[in-house]
Amino acid sequence: MTKSVNSREIALDVLYEILENKEYSHIVLRQALNKYQYLDKQERSFITRIVDGTLEYLIQIDYMINQLSKVKVKKMKPVIRTILRMSVYQIMYMDRVPDSAACDEAVKLAVKRKFQGLKGFVNGVLRNISRQKESFVWPSDSVRYSIPEWILEMWKERYDQETITAMAQSFLKPSKLAVRCNLDKASKEQITESLKEQKVQIETSAYSDIILFLSEYDYLEGLNAYTSGWIQVQDMSSSFVAQAAPLKPGDYVIDVCGAPGGKSLHVADRLKGTGMVDVRDLSEQKVGMIRENISRTGFTNIQAKVQDALEPDQDSVEKADVLFADLPCSGLGIMGKKPDIKINMTKEKAEDLAGLQREILSVVWQYVKPGGYLIYSTCTINSKENEENVRWFREHYPFEPVNIEGRLGDNLKEESMKEGFIQLLPGIHPCDGFFLSVFRRR
Repeated sequence: MTKSVNSREIALDVLYEILENKEYSHIVLRQALNKYQYLDKQERSFITRIVDGTLEYLIQIDYMINQLSKVKVKKMKPVIRTILRMSVYQIMYMDRVPDSAACDEAVKLAVKRKFQGLKGFVNGVLRNISRQKESFVWPSDSVRYSIPEWILEMWKERYDQETITAMAQSFLKPSKLAVRCNLDKASKEQITESLKEQKVQIETSAYSDIILFLSEYDYLEGLNAYTSGWIQVQDMSSSFVAQAAPLKPGDYVIDVCGAPGGKSLHVADRLKGTGMVDVRDLSEQKVGMIRENISRTGFTNIQAKVQDALEPDQDSVEKADVLFADLPCSGLGIMGKKPDIKINMTKEKAEDLAGLQREILSVVWQYVKPGGYLIYSTCTINSKENEENVRWFREHYPFEPVNIEGRLGDNLKEESMKEGFIQLLPGIHPCDGFFLSVFRRR
């Protein structure tokens, strides 16, 4: 490790940006790891583990601190609050970190950040938690699984306790990186051979022959298969979107909210150089991410542009053979990958997003040709955003559901697929929580 850089201090800065300044966890962490790319793999893994783990267990961590501190979490100085939170995670869940080291390093960080007068407080709270860590009793599933109570209550209206527990536990389990093979660029054999040459551990899936799970690699941009455009980071759940679509050679496809471009690139790959995928998003920054992925993968049958999905585009009316509407959502299906969702999402925000989805659908449906298809999807587990919006859409617009049985492989079978939709659940299905539905315009 480079002596001038303290990995815990990097983790502190990242967590402060996420927890106090409400920045997106995956963006802040990626920026930090890129900045300190010269650190060895073990150090970067340590930083990632502290950041992700603290966010994943935040409700539980705050409960423990509040039990043993006279000053409650919300009343603390933001820097001290962040130091305590990340240190409690190390004490509770990082077996290779001695409790004494977690305490001592926390005190050093407090002093370094000009809180000399609070080092005794920091030391006292953490040593107290270390002594009593085996005796904590969680008062609710919300604390036990570190999931907001409103989410669990919402799920209870739809799922049994066994299913809810499986979902809650899944969000706390480490997940391997999922990538999708661009088979129009290279065969699966070429891709796996390239990855193995770079000592990457590969796992395949019984549910998809185009998804690989990677581990034991240093960083993604160092993989030849990635820089060559042979693989795209994409969870298996979202790869089902393009699989569910009835695509044919030469199709004109519109993706109205496409950043960072994974689904659109999958469509371009499936079209094998034919047709055109017109992928759009709201801002230049988001479209820039799409263009980066297009450039890296080298597909020529895809283009990206800035377009607000709420603003009608008269030039697109009845032009699309297939339209993808993977719309902004509450993200409750991907809390394992983006744990800050648990902190920032509220019941009110989720309801607002369900309304936004309807607003967008009420604009973009008209881009579909008669006889064409619309695929609506979200990465959440919320019936208001999913099943209820599907019901509303069918009632208001000239579309009918399309049976998707058999389109997502032989092993994925749900009764709802006959009605044109499926809700994937983490812990039940081997992927993120995700919803997709397929409609045909009459």
